[in-house]
Amino acid sequence: MSLDSQDSPSPSFNRDWFFPSPSFIHQSPPKPSKPHRRFSTASKHSRDSNLSNPPSFRSSSSFSPTTTSKYGRLRRRMEFPRTPDKYSRQHQNDFVLDRKLAVSNEKKQSTEKLSTGSLGHRVRVRWNLAITVAIVITALTSLVHKNFTLHNQVIVLQDQILKLNVRLRACNMLSNVDIFDSVTQEHDDIGYGSDNGLKNLALIVSLTLLSIPVLAFKYIDFVSKSRSSDSALEEVLLNKQLAYRVDVFLSVHPYAKPLALLVATLLVICLGGLALFGVTDDSLADCLWLSWTFVADSGNHANSEGIGPRLVSVSISFGGMLIFAMMLGLVSDAISEKFDSLRKGRSEVVEQNHTLILGWSDKLGSLLNQLAIANESLGGGIVVVMAERDKEEMEMDIAKMEFDFKGTSVICRSGSPLILADLKKVSVSKARAIVVLAEDGNADQSDARALRTVLSLTGVKEGLKGHIVVELSDLDNEVLVKLVGGDLVETVVAHDVIGRLMIQCARQPGLAQIWEDILGFENCEFYIKRWPQLHGMQFEDILISFPDAIPCGIKVASCGGKIILNPEDSYVLQEDDEILVIAEDDDSYAPAALPTVKEATFMHIARPARMPQKILLCGWRRDIDDMIVVLDAFLAPGSELWMFNDVPENEREKKLIDGGLDFSRLENIQLVNREGNAVIRRQLESLPLHSFDSILILADESVEDSAIQADSRSLATLLLIRDIQSKRLPMVNQVRRGSFSQGSWIGEMQQASDESVIISEILDPRTKNLLCTSKISDYVLSNELVSMALAMVAEDQQINDVLEELFAEEGNELQIRQADLYLSEGEELSFYEVLLRARQRREIVIGYRAANAERAVINPPAKTERRRWSLKDAFVVIAEKE
Repeated sequence: MSLDSQDSPSPSFNRDWFFPSPSFIHQSPPKPSKPHRRFSTASKHSRDSNLSNPPSFRSSSSFSPTTTSKYGRLRRRMEFPRTPDKYSRQHQNDFVLDRKLAVSNEKKQSTEKLSTGSLGHRVRVRWNLAITVAIVITALTSLVHKNFTLHNQVIVLQDQILKLNVRLRACNMLSNVDIFDSVTQEHDDIGYGSDNGLKNLALIVSLTLLSIPVLAFKYIDFVSKSRSSDSALEEVLLNKQLAYRVDVFLSVHPYAKPLALLVATLLVICLGGLALFGVTDDSLADCLWLSWTFVADSGNHANSEGIGPRLVSVSISFGGMLIFAMMLGLVSDAISEKFDSLRKGRSEVVEQNHTLILGWSDKLGSLLNQLAIANESLGGGIVVVMAERDKEEMEMDIAKMEFDFKGTSVICRSGSPLILADLKKVSVSKARAIVVLAEDGNADQSDARALRTVLSLTGVKEGLKGHIVVELSDLDNEVLVKLVGGDLVETVVAHDVIGRLMIQCARQPGLAQIWEDILGFENCEFYIKRWPQLHGMQFEDILISFPDAIPCGIKVASCGGKIILNPEDSYVLQEDDEILVIAEDDDSYAPAALPTVKEATFMHIARPARMPQKILLCGWRRDIDDMIVVLDAFLAPGSELWMFNDVPENEREKKLIDGGLDFSRLENIQLVNREGNAVIRRQLESLPLHSFDSILILADESVEDSAIQADSRSLATLLLIRDIQSKRLPMVNQVRRGSFSQGSWIGEMQQASDESVIISEILDPRTKNLLCTSKISDYVLSNELVSMALAMVAEDQQINDVLEELFAEEGNELQIRQADLYLSEGEELSFYEVLLRARQRREIVIGYRAANAERAVINPPAKTERRRWSLKDAFVVIAEKE
């Protein structure tokens, strides 16, 4: 049956829709549009051409036509995907893998081709640049060579002319001298002509040496970039390695930059000299000198003639300008660095026997004032201050201090006392005394820093010439600092000194002013000196051997240099013993012949028994537990200590125990706690202020960092207490005091001051003037007194033992005695006679205070003159504690 006979359409309900119609079979298929191909054909890149185009369907032409019995016609069957068997699935997987491999190979080859193309482009560009540079250099060389060739031709022609002249002169029978000169000139010219090869060689060498760095840098850059594009690992490029080496060399070696500048200068001079030797007729030495002149002065090349000499001269001058610019930059940087170092205090201090102060605090001004007064007798001294502050700020703050330095120079340096390099910068090994100030703020942190500073000082390799004076904030840290520093360290615990001094002043009003006179260098102070002419004398004779000083102790050599205050009269001075005196200056006293003094009669007057006292303590600070222990030692049994502050009562006992207080060891005092704010009148009025014998106002630790705020709080508490006391006086007194018009409130407060003693702790010296004017309270100038003690110990290390005993609970102390213990009303006695009467009680009189005087006189002059005394006078003595 023919194909044409099968044209009738089949019914719609049969399965003929599954096969294409005969018209579709004979219809020519539409011509597909040619797709755009991004990659090359598989025939170029595929390893197996049979796998490059696998058919997804089997072509109908590969099968013979078949007929069905139902339709009786020839149909062209089109195969659709069927469920593949095991072999066909494996075949498809292999095909997919091969196809992916082919695509990946195509991508990789394309990427390699692109990268190779870009790298090749860069290489071509750089080689084009190198070829251009080579062509330029070749052209310049050819021009120079042509110039030299013409010059050589001229020389050859001149030689020929000279030879012809020689022959002509020989023919004309010239003189032998002329012939000799001509021959000599001929040989010289021939010799000059022989130097042409050497000049060419010099020119070639100079050009070669000049081009070597350029080619080297180009090669390094090319190698670095080729490695960065070829290597997949992250490697440090060669140019970066060289740059790093150069940077390390310039940073590590201090003279690297000047050395590099010197090498560059010599290279320019040498290369320029060789180039000038090649293009001029001068000798090599002259060319080198001429090259140096071009480097030093770029205008010297103006007289050059010819293309070659001018070109070389301009090049040398250009190099000289670069060298001069680099040299100017180095010099400018060096000068700026030096001035910056001087401004910031980084330069080294070249001094000896100076006083070194490490740290900065509110006590620095008073300390500098005392050191200036101490150095006045020597014509001035050197004080070096090193702190972690800017040098200019320190100098400005010191310049604002309102006192005369009396010839003493103060040098400031910025640095840390914990760094050995900074300590060496201030000549720490040559200082005669080193003072370590406590920092403002937390006491534990301040003492910890002081301890580290002592460790740094003891670690100085050169050793220390002087001793170390350390200001501490907590008494518990004193043992550790002394353990680290050994015999070189003397400690002054600021709070402990002030607390003990306030307690002594509370028991004996007016003692604070006496301590100011003794601790400060303005009046009289302690000195220790050896006097061989007094060896073998008893102490009772030594007492009256110094017209301008008062002996008060012996430094016993046989006891390891221990200082004994107020020794026995029968003590005999040994050969190496030294005498402790109170004098105006170390060179203002000397022993003299024994004066004639009338023997004093003994006055047996029994001392009154100590009575229990009632003391109010306002304020809180961390060393208050130590003050309680000292008060317990000083006061009589049955005394009361009232503590009034804003610390909750349930927390006070814990804080006192943590501070080291043992309540079971308190024998003489009983603690009474009251909670309140000392600057609130309502809370102060709840206290029996009229019943206290003494009131101590402390600088509260909450405002202790600010001297002005602490003094304002103390002053407000003082005025409130005095006003409350004055209002509680009897009415008759108030009416009598009511006659005061202006300033009557001061009169009432002065009357209230007669009832009880108030001791205020003052931090700022300016507050002292207010209290001195009002006369309503005694005061303890804590910062200034601590500074005085630091200065005194800095001047003489041994004085610290004297101060420790005078402030301790046991031993000797300063006391104020009434005159009725030593004399009768209207009796005329000399100071020496009073001194001898006091010795009968084992006391040493060091001064007196007249009845109408405001201040005491320590170490009075004219000790042999007699005067009339009053029973209202008082004497200042060194006596054992009761």
